[in-house]
Amino acid sequence: MTDSRDLLAELASWVRIETPTTDALAVNRLMDVAQRELAQVGADLTRVPGRDGFGDSLIARTPGLSAGDRPILVAGHLDTVWPHGTLAKMPFEVNGEKAHGPGIYDMKAGSFLAFHAVRAILRDRIPTRHPIVLLLTPDEEVGSPSSRWLIEQEAANAAAVLIPEPASATGACVTSRKGIGRFTLLVEGKASHAGTAFQDGASATVELAHQILALHRMVEPDDGITVNTAPVWGGTRPNVVAAAAGCEIDLRVNSARDGELMTARILGLQSRVAGCTVSVKGGMNRPPYAETKEIRALYEKAWVLADRIGLKLPRQHRSGGSDGNFTAALGIPTLDGLGCPGAGAHAVHEHILWRQLAPRAALMASLLETLDEV
Repeated sequence: MTDSRDLLAELASWVRIETPTTDALAVNRLMDVAQRELAQVGADLTRVPGRDGFGDSLIARTPGLSAGDRPILVAGHLDTVWPHGTLAKMPFEVNGEKAHGPGIYDMKAGSFLAFHAVRAILRDRIPTRHPIVLLLTPDEEVGSPSSRWLIEQEAANAAAVLIPEPASATGACVTSRKGIGRFTLLVEGKASHAGTAFQDGASATVELAHQILALHRMVEPDDGITVNTAPVWGGTRPNVVAAAAGCEIDLRVNSARDGELMTARILGLQSRVAGCTVSVKGGMNRPPYAETKEIRALYEKAWVLADRIGLKLPRQHRSGGSDGNFTAALGIPTLDGLGCPGAGAHAVHEHILWRQLAPRAALMASLLETLDEV
């Protein structure tokens, strides 16, 4: 088993390359590193040019035993939520059992482990029961708008999909996730002087307040339905009745049916204040990822492999989305959360439990080498 310290040393070089989603060139710098290393061990590489302002994607393939073999797809992303300059305030550092740094948990550690496993399979000519496809993408943190087609294209022909998003602090992987909807609500009112002509105006901010409360009343926690409104904006000055206001809306649901119903309700919002108009755009961004019998069977195979190397592998449902939502919705057995345990995704205390790198690398390698049809 590769030593965790050696893995951490190489992972640190990834963390020290800042890769905010919004900077295609920055993401591509790390994509270049992965491409160069995989080329040296003979990977069949395809670099897919970025579009819509996002970075490139990289596909690395290993040879199959026979023509027509369905591959195992392992899909990770290299972008993070952290802007340039974060390293100066939040540097890579090791404090006891924790290794800190922007994006180390979500999800450079997981993508690195997938890369490391594929590189080792190619370098050491390790036989696998299926060919392997490693897909690295640039825009997961904003919903994968430019790479979803590629993820779904590669997943459609796969025997199974592995997603190295971070494991929980207890090491749990993921067998289901909520679906996610994203919307923008805009209010148009009528401006007027808030003192001398107050009643001549139609306040967009008052209208927005009604809409936010209506959206909040749609929340059904027992059914897994949540609705959040943020950010919120409106108006120009205290002495001007607001002519415009708006907010973004985050919807989470457990089922496709709830996604359809809630989308219709949100898109159907009507104005409450005379003189104001309301418009809503958006829809479901990620479909729900439900645990099926095939996904459960895939998890059970992973549990056996983990147990053989002395690793606990509980499973969990998560409310946050991932690219696994897309692949599971296609009906492809998908196992998520196979990255490194830790905590603090998108937060200043983001960290991994670095001593878990070696056993997690061993699990990823074992899955890629031995997985058969689910």
